[in-house]
Amino acid sequence: MKKITVINGHPDKESFNSAIAHSYIQSAQNAGSEVRYIAIGEMNFNPNLQYGYRQRMELEPDLIKALEDLHWSEHQVWIHPLWWLGMPAVMKGFFDRAFLPGITFKSNKGGPTDGLLKGKTGRIITTAGDLSLDVYEDVYRSGGLVQLKQGILEYCGVSVIENHFIGPLYEWDEDDRKRCLNTLKHLAEIDSAYEST
Repeated sequence: MKKITVINGHPDKESFNSAIAHSYIQSAQNAGSEVRYIAIGEMNFNPNLQYGYRQRMELEPDLIKALEDLHWSEHQVWIHPLWWLGMPAVMKGFFDRAFLPGITFKSNKGGPTDGLLKGKTGRIITTAGDLSLDVYEDVYRSGGLVQLKQGILEYCGVSVIENHFIGPLYEWDEDDRKRCLNTLKHLAEIDSAYEST
């Protein structure tokens, strides 16, 4: 049974991102995977890393549980809207507070960093309101994707990261959204069957 953790970075539980998350979860479970769900916007934690790395802040219970779910997973699905070419503030705060030295990575003086999430695979699903994939890639050089994929997940050891861009949603009608959810069901089936090496 594949162990998958789905992480929704949208602060609004009524968002299309939530519909994506629940559609993916249902399909992955139907395909035989065990799935855990992290809705960052519904978590209770301070997103401000007040002291940087100078002084460790006590992790709230919701952050501890989320980290347990991430370490438990074999595959992670990160879903978020593209706001100002990046992730929502609460999602960035989640990384600032939870992805700490000794928890998701280990710094080696003078040497490469050890990712403590090594061996896990990932998928990033990004939604955009008024931005097309061409403009995102050609004009903005996929800035938000670079931050999440390379700057955070790969840095912490997650590999084989697939990217799925959805948008511009402002041009979509209800049928477009239904077709999108059906596509994501297929991706969940692929993820459930994929064997990492």
